[in-house]
Amino acid sequence: MNVYVPILLVIAIAVVFSGLFLALSRLLGPLKETPEKLTAYECGIPSRGSTNLRFYVRFYVVALLFLLFDLEAAFLIPWAVAFRDFVAEGRGVEMFAAMSVFFGMLVAGLVYEWRKGALEWE
Repeated sequence: MNVYVPILLVIAIAVVFSGLFLALSRLLGPLKETPEKLTAYECGIPSRGSTNLRFYVRFYVVALLFLLFDLEAAFLIPWAVAFRDFVAEGRGVEMFAAMSVFFGMLVAGLVYEWRKGALEWE
């Protein structure tokens, strides 16, 4: 149980400081709400028209695909660095098979999205 004490201490410090900063900003910050403060603010340019614009779903699909392949790189690079150690331990074939299944699922997802036209931007 002593192993978890530092982790619990960091969590407790984070909770205390977060609460402290929220309370201080509420107590010390300006409280008067004006119409200018309540309007939508975008890069210093006053907004024109409705601020509730709808985005195409394709935008979100591209963002999710980016996250998917970004995570692939985040898993693939450390695995490739550690693969030599897996081979030295005699677990090279097992680890290669596991990463092949992972990589195969990602490639299957890419091929599916490609055929559905999710990568074509109009």
